[in-house]
Amino acid sequence: MTLARFACDPAESRGRRYPQAPAPTRTEYQRDRDRIVHSSAFRRLVYKTQVFLNHEGDLFRTRLTHSLEVAQLGRSIARSLHLNEDLVEAIALAHDLGHTPFGHAGQDALNHCMAAFGGFEHNLQSLRVVDQLEERYPEFDGLNLTFETREGILKHCSRSNALVLEAHEPGGVGQRFLERTQPSLEAQLCNLADEIAYNAHDIDDGVRSGLITLEQLQEVALFDDFRRQTLNEFPHLSGEAQGRRLLYEAIRRMLSAQVYDVIAATQRMIDAQAPQSVEAVRHLEPMVQFGEAMRAKSQVLKKFLYQKLYRHPQVTHTTGQAARVVSELFAVYLARPQEMQAGFLARSEAAQHSADAVNNRARVVADYIAGMTDRFAGREHERLTGMKLL
Repeated sequence: MTLARFACDPAESRGRRYPQAPAPTRTEYQRDRDRIVHSSAFRRLVYKTQVFLNHEGDLFRTRLTHSLEVAQLGRSIARSLHLNEDLVEAIALAHDLGHTPFGHAGQDALNHCMAAFGGFEHNLQSLRVVDQLEERYPEFDGLNLTFETREGILKHCSRSNALVLEAHEPGGVGQRFLERTQPSLEAQLCNLADEIAYNAHDIDDGVRSGLITLEQLQEVALFDDFRRQTLNEFPHLSGEAQGRRLLYEAIRRMLSAQVYDVIAATQRMIDAQAPQSVEAVRHLEPMVQFGEAMRAKSQVLKKFLYQKLYRHPQVTHTTGQAARVVSELFAVYLARPQEMQAGFLARSEAAQHSADAVNNRARVVADYIAGMTDRFAGREHERLTGMKLL
């Protein structure tokens, strides 16, 4: 496929932090994707959850299946817009590598624990994973990904953390947060594909769990328009026994409509802004977006899911227990670093002799907990406290 002039061309990449000879059969972004897929952090995503915890059912989404869905949606949109599909796929597969166990509850709990030590941002943690924490190569830490993939992974970043990044890597991935410029269109696309994916699969998982119903979803126009459309075309799906087929077909149509809407709205922005290069994209307003009507409907869906699913008493009870697991693990490891695995204990001991020993020791603990799967965190908590909370 011919790339648009404003798409990221791997031959013109800003390169890797540690220069390496090009691969003979793969582009730089294909190489990034392959490194991500073979990483330990990527494999652990299969046991890290979204809304429902790992033990609550075998068919609920995990961070791994979510990342695959984001990659599929992103590639479909990128192809139509002549953006770089391989870069979109690499960013999508890596965007959640830094997520804690237990979904957003674990992330919020770890951020609270780290409040006095610089906080915890899962996007920044994903960058830490690919830049520092993966141990696969003899010459360097991390995966040594290209600038463009790393830029896409870091979708959000506080100014204070951006200043730290800029100090260590002048003109690097922290710069745009200080200059308030935009990332590549491929990175912008992954942000929106992420939103499309989790809204759709949270409907599916919510209905599967019994916490939300098809009847409740009738108040959400973005979903119900396609439910009614499906029933008009396939009236035999109105029976209770066919509810699963009705749900899947409505979600499928909803996803397709959102994809086509993003393609059309983004193309209008591209035509209006007429960027001539990747660098030009960085100095324009964000261009990958929904149309106005679809954006409004998407916001209604997000509000519904927040009220009916994410704040459901059953979910909040479980996530409350999960947050307690993370908080208590943090306290134990900070007080007794010898309870951590050997590599992290060694890092903790080295941090003890650094100029910022307190903060650095806490960061080692955060890295250790953030890398855990749901079930490993639960087992560790039970081992260290004698309590089984999950």
